[in-house]
Amino acid sequence: MVNFKENEELKTLNHSCAHLMAQAIKHLYPQAKFWVGPVVAEGFYYDVDLGEDVIRDEDIEKIEKEMKKIAKSGKKIMRREVSKAEAMEMFQNDEYKLDLISDLEDGNITVYDQGDFTDLCRGPHVDNVKLCRNFKLIRHSGAYWKGDSKNKVLQRIYGVCFPTAEELEAHLKLLEEAKERDHRKIGKDMNLFMVDDLVGRGLPMFLPKGYVIWQELENYIKNKERKLGYLHVMTPCVGTVNLYKTSGHWDHYKENMFPPMEMEGESFVLRPMNCPHHMMIYANRRHSYKDLPIRIGEIAHDFRYESSGTLKGIERGRHFCQNDAHLFVTPEQIEDEFTKVVDLIFSTYKDFGITNYRCVLSLRDPANKEKYHDDDAMWNKAEDALRTVLNDLKIDYTEEIGEAAFYGPKLDVNVQPAVGNEITLSTCQLDFCLPAKFNLSYVDRDGEKKTPVVLHRAILGSLDRFMAYILEETKGNLPTWLAPVQVRVMPVKTDNEELTAYAKEICDALEAKDVRVELDDRSEKLGYRMREGQVQKVPYLLVVGFNEKEDRTVSFRLHGEKDTTVLPLDEFVEKLENEIKNKLRTHIGAEK
Repeated sequence: MVNFKENEELKTLNHSCAHLMAQAIKHLYPQAKFWVGPVVAEGFYYDVDLGEDVIRDEDIEKIEKEMKKIAKSGKKIMRREVSKAEAMEMFQNDEYKLDLISDLEDGNITVYDQGDFTDLCRGPHVDNVKLCRNFKLIRHSGAYWKGDSKNKVLQRIYGVCFPTAEELEAHLKLLEEAKERDHRKIGKDMNLFMVDDLVGRGLPMFLPKGYVIWQELENYIKNKERKLGYLHVMTPCVGTVNLYKTSGHWDHYKENMFPPMEMEGESFVLRPMNCPHHMMIYANRRHSYKDLPIRIGEIAHDFRYESSGTLKGIERGRHFCQNDAHLFVTPEQIEDEFTKVVDLIFSTYKDFGITNYRCVLSLRDPANKEKYHDDDAMWNKAEDALRTVLNDLKIDYTEEIGEAAFYGPKLDVNVQPAVGNEITLSTCQLDFCLPAKFNLSYVDRDGEKKTPVVLHRAILGSLDRFMAYILEETKGNLPTWLAPVQVRVMPVKTDNEELTAYAKEICDALEAKDVRVELDDRSEKLGYRMREGQVQKVPYLLVVGFNEKEDRTVSFRLHGEKDTTVLPLDEFVEKLENEIKNKLRTHIGAEK
């Protein structure tokens, strides 16, 4: 997907198109007043005050029509420098522009003219409005003036503009694809999760079918971890402010945390991460070098106060569950344990068919040390150690300055979704800092106390974000083992007792093998029930008719296919049991 802010040509073009839209709005709504119209990653928008008028879907077409008319005129876009007094006079009836002008210095104010429209702007712009003719208005919404909920709600209209009609058409196709893949739409269609403002923005609730997927992911990763010697724990969702002062998170992460709660003379916060709790579990008893490595894992509930504008379904919320673990190791064990973490990441990606990813070594920004724990020697040691391990493992990676955790460098594994920008799924962080802050130790073979090194790692990242990623990659067409409903059984005639009895027998046989099966014997037409099963992405749709009953067979159709397959009931049950047990992806893969 194009990032309009990172391409200077597109950035200038879209900025100019924002002015074109404003001019068209002014023609249609003479009372319109404009706040700001910036270029953003997904195109441009303009915030408008239309007084009593409200933009509706049908009004967008009118605005586009007027924009095309203006663009066809080919008016030049002309830059003018004006004094602050002139600008104040020019926009004397527009409180929004006056607010902007009040913050500007005299001598640095410019306006741009295009025909009968003039706007306050620093530019730059394209030469004439005709260059903005390949545009599309995407959506509209409300937005508080200056982002303050105490202020008036303005109307925000988004759009995109490209140099050619072909580029615009290709982009619009991508947007349609993104809509189809949006996990929020899929989640609604499949009844997976919900969000309600009465509960709180950014606090998703998993419905029964969504929680099935969540539990399957939890069981999957925990089973893999157990085989590698991980010990799973459960820790509270709150901690004292002093806990986070000890760890350093209070100094470096306080703005992203929910505010403290005062009780009986103590201050508590909802935890944003789990490492301080796991440090205390390690500190609970004495350790010898023979105990290490110790691998503590947890599917942990965390809370971060994300701004409302960044919230997106279960991909980014204020509550989420991390597939977190902390490995306490000796310095000599770093490479071996780091290698095992990397192997676990790649093994997991293979199971899910994830192939489009890259590895990033995230380092401290030496020019901005305030963001990080202040210990140059520690940072040099940690970064060199991680770089050496990656080189020894012959892993291709790039280095990115300023992306480290505040306590140490990390390996991030970033995946490229079918639609949208790259995201980080997995991470492994090398930490010499927190073990020292918590005075952690082990007795080495020479009888001396030593400080362990900690590897912070998350394979699925957060289960919530991983689930959103998988839903979008597959368009909800999950592999059978992960699907919330794996089989739906539908008798052709729901008022026939013999057919219904055989349908129930099929369900019983599948349930005996722990298959998640639904009997759909509603008095709806078969075609309606089939279509509903397709919308809900049920992998196997079974139709039970008189032939199936007499022959003790099942007729099934795989999701996304038109052909029907007939198998003896026992053979079908065995086939499905094998597919689920071995997590096969025979007919459902990530759709590109």
